[in-house]
Amino acid sequence: MQTSRSTFTAADRLHRRAEFVHVQRVGVRSQTAHFVLYAARTHDAPTVRLGTTVPRKLGNAVVRNKLKRRIRECFRLQLRSLFDLGTSLVVIGRNGAQSLTTSAVADELGNAAGQLRARLESRV
Repeated sequence: MQTSRSTFTAADRLHRRAEFVHVQRVGVRSQTAHFVLYAARTHDAPTVRLGTTVPRKLGNAVVRNKLKRRIRECFRLQLRSLFDLGTSLVVIGRNGAQSLTTSAVADELGNAAGQLRARLESRV
C-alpha cells in the first residue's frame, strides 16, 4: 500500500537500533551547527524512512519531543521528496537545536539534506 506524501506513518520510521546503526555505518554524513544527518540506501523499504535521536542533555521530555515533532514535520513537507524510495535518513539533534524555530530547523535540515542527496548520488 502506497502512503500519501503528506502523512507520517509507522512505515515511514526507523524503529530498531540496528536500523539506526546500519544507516550510520554505511551511509553518508552531513553536519550542521545543530544537527548531524546520515542517509543510506536501504532497498528493503518501499518508502523514504526517518529516524530521529535527541539526547537528554538538550532538555526534558517535553523539549525533546517538541524538537522531534519539528524534525518530522520538516521531513513530511520537504525532506522526503528530496530522496529516492528505499532511502533511510537519521537526524541527530545537537546542542542549541531545541531553541530553533520551525523555519530555522527546516532551512538547516533542507541544506544538509541537499548535500546528502548529492553524496548519495555520487556513490552510485
